[in-house]
Amino acid sequence: MKTNIEVRYAAHPDDVKHWDTERLRKEHLVTNLFQDNTVTMIYTLYDRMVAGGAKPAGEALKLEPVDEVKAAFFLHRRELGIFNVGEKGRVRAGDSVFDLDFKEALYLGSGDREIFFESIDKDKPALFYFNSTPAHRNYPDRKVTKKECITAEMGSMQAANHRVINKMIVKEVLETCQLQMGMTELKPGSVWNTMPPHTHGRRMEVYFYFELPDDSVVCHFMGQPMETRHIWMQNNEAVISPQWSIHAATATASYTFIWGMGGENLDYGDQDFLKQTDLR
Repeated sequence: MKTNIEVRYAAHPDDVKHWDTERLRKEHLVTNLFQDNTVTMIYTLYDRMVAGGAKPAGEALKLEPVDEVKAAFFLHRRELGIFNVGEKGRVRAGDSVFDLDFKEALYLGSGDREIFFESIDKDKPALFYFNSTPAHRNYPDRKVTKKECITAEMGSMQAANHRVINKMIVKEVLETCQLQMGMTELKPGSVWNTMPPHTHGRRMEVYFYFELPDDSVVCHFMGQPMETRHIWMQNNEAVISPQWSIHAATATASYTFIWGMGGENLDYGDQDFLKQTDLR
């Protein structure tokens, strides 16, 4: 197996608005998350979130305690949220074993134990997407299915943003230190998410887009409300959204995305909404 990790630095919005397309993509876009028998991680200095992917294609993949966490175990001072976006898979956390089907989630609290990602069938690999944030204490591990989460149906076909928000790793479902994760599924014919857009200075966020046809693209909008920027994205790619940035997108087809947040406020509704007509 192989582990790849890259560090991304935080930046002031006054600097980001001067970046060209190449620099914007280099600092915020996350690609190649799922490589055979590889664990890939991006360590961002925005709230020290780690966003990563693991594709066990015949091997069990260990979540290594990379140098960046300065600990003997990856979860020594961290918590972890995992979504399976591939075929059936299994996560081993110390003596505990969790089987995850497509779109099922798992929360792992902090604690010294080894973590392994596995596929049930090596010819049909699981795809594990995960987020991790620092943790000040341990909370119990828990698997969360769509039947156990909190759902909210929002938007409309007329506005092209009819969607179902699945709040899976949130305080109303289970206790975490700061990590919050969920999955939003757009209805057929809808392409806009998180509209009207918002910011929340208490939390940063990472969006992971999947279930997008190979010949389709997502246009992700970010930046300050009066200085917006955009990044064109493809299936199974993620984007880092700083605390000062909006985060919204449209696409050439319907899709699903996983949102992961880290910061000091666990209130999902803590959002500073903006008028669509005020965007620039």
